[in-house]
Amino acid sequence: MTAATSTPATETTTPVPQVVFACIRNGGRSVISRVLTEHYAGGRVLALSAGTQPGEHIHPEVADALEELGLDTSAETPTKLTRETIQTSVMAITLGCGEECPYVPGVTYVDWPVSDPGGQDDETVRGIIADIDGRVRALLVELVPDIELPPSVLD
Repeated sequence: MTAATSTPATETTTPVPQVVFACIRNGGRSVISRVLTEHYAGGRVLALSAGTQPGEHIHPEVADALEELGLDTSAETPTKLTRETIQTSVMAITLGCGEECPYVPGVTYVDWPVSDPGGQDDETVRGIIADIDGRVRALLVELVPDIELPPSVLD
């Protein structure tokens, strides 16, 4: 008679969904979306941002407004949107790049019609951040239904 051996129960882990936010220059809307998503998700969603025609830097008015809300933008650098970036994502959210974004079957595409904050005054930029903030919070609840979101950075 042989003794039965047991193997320890293994935890099943749910893969962390990745979302890519895409706009033209990757200097405003997509950066705001990525930074807010990473802030609220607490590691439960991975957010990337990229542009179809990336600029040289993020818009200074966007960096200033996000910094005022306590969100660090020092590591944000415009990145080229690639088919591979979209392929590794469960969702591609477009913010003004329209048909310039590569299409990858199986990836969910959503368009957020959000104004470009580049060159706008402080009040307009804050309004755009508020719009994106609401959209990001709703997205996170959709992607991770049991997520407990921290209070909005706008409160």
